Amino acid sequence: MSTLKIGWSEVNITPDKKVSLVGQFAERISQYVEKPLTATALAVDNGDDYVIFCSLDLVNAAWNLIVGVREKLVEKKAPFDPEKVIIGAIHTHTGPGYGATQRPNMGKGKDPIGTFREMLKSYLAPGQKYVEKEDISTNPEIATMEENYTMLVEKISQVILEAWENRKEGSFSNAFGRVAVGMCRRAAYSDDTAQMWGDTNTAVFTELEGGNDSGVELLYVFDEKEELSGVVVNLACPAQCVQHRLFVSPDFWGEVKMLLRKRFGDHIFMLPQCSAAGDQCPVDLVRWVEPESDINDPNCLRNNPPKRKADPSMFDLSGMRLVGRRIANEIIAVYEDGLDAPQKEVVLEHRVLDMQLPIRRATLTDVKNAEKGIMEYLQRKTGDVDYNDVANLQVHLGVIKRSKIQETLDCLDTEIHIVRLGSVAFATNPFELFLDYGNQIKARIKCEQIFLSQLTNGSEGYLPTAKAERHGHYSAFISSGQVGHEGGDLLVRQTLKNVNEMF
Repeated sequence: MSTLKIGWSEVNITPDKKVSLVGQFAERISQYVEKPLTATALAVDNGDDYVIFCSLDLVNAAWNLIVGVREKLVEKKAPFDPEKVIIGAIHTHTGPGYGATQRPNMGKGKDPIGTFREMLKSYLAPGQKYVEKEDISTNPEIATMEENYTMLVEKISQVILEAWENRKEGSFSNAFGRVAVGMCRRAAYSDDTAQMWGDTNTAVFTELEGGNDSGVELLYVFDEKEELSGVVVNLACPAQCVQHRLFVSPDFWGEVKMLLRKRFGDHIFMLPQCSAAGDQCPVDLVRWVEPESDINDPNCLRNNPPKRKADPSMFDLSGMRLVGRRIANEIIAVYEDGLDAPQKEVVLEHRVLDMQLPIRRATLTDVKNAEKGIMEYLQRKTGDVDYNDVANLQVHLGVIKRSKIQETLDCLDTEIHIVRLGSVAFATNPFELFLDYGNQIKARIKCEQIFLSQLTNGSEGYLPTAKAERHGHYSAFISSGQVGHEGGDLLVRQTLKNVNEMF
């Protein structure tokens, strides 16, 4: 064990053109850039082992992107194992798409079953067609998925290499803060159902289905002169204050970085991580505050809601700026209150695991009901179809797709990274992992602190709890993710086993 060597790097990954913004069913084309999107990398090495973290201001870090970056690192003759790079995303809904694929499709190949949009086309009657709001392929002002993918692979691989090359003697001090950011976005009702974005101003509302976690895991990093060089910030909420808007933005993380650099200097790096937060969002469903303008999301419609004394709209820039300020203020306050002495010589161990998690299966009854639902919907439909129809039918289309996948696939190959850095652990997963699973891990670790990172080294959809599956609705449907609660329980057990073996 020798002195830590630590390196940082950051690169702008904002496309040069307008983009199709991903994360919603509604088709959205960006009108401007609110703040640039970045990829930030942090390399940590102690001579015995190493880890490279990379955080992306994107909706996800899907498997085909991971494969592409690894291939590019090999092509560039990277002096480290590309499989020991941890790549995650903040889950912004105001960033570009790049043709993301999930792991069953094995890397960069085309989805053999097709997207929901492609599947819907196969059910259309003669003369009926799918109408694009904007045909990206014929508009030179809008970046294509292929253009975005190529740009991202090149820039992400480069920022990772630069972080490795920038390694110098350094140290870190882990700390903890508390900020209320994430809240459960699934409202539960007296009939044992739940809805994402469900209305709570009704007599049948009983509770929010899950809790929240206001804890913020912090890792302050110092250079060879023991001056602050950057910070890793981990909290349980996706970056989705402006998730419906028509601009490119890293959401509240862009605000946090701006404020940290205002306080500490432009040389400071920030690497954000999203902890287990599949059922979380910045919006308070109990103290509902209307969006400042239409967001084109039928799930968020309210019928003359009463005005509340609460936070500003968490669908708009006003709410985003408040959240960003709260997070930045806490990072600054924890630093100014005093940290533990920086650590230079610590144990560093990095395990890369390929877990087999059982996929969530569709029954024959599920498939029959889905086929019936699609046909009845289209019989009522007049004229052509568009993204609204995809949104309405995604639950049924997802069941059909799962029934085809499960013909040849029993388990999902799931890449998990477990890292020990002194008294701190890091653990990843590729899901939108419901909060309860994260809390189970956090409560049972032997080490003093853990940084959980979801949507990392893959993007395999929601992983709901058994309670959420029973309640139903989006994020808990079969169509919402690859793995169900049985796989979630196994993920928790295997993560705990590997983390606790290190301490």
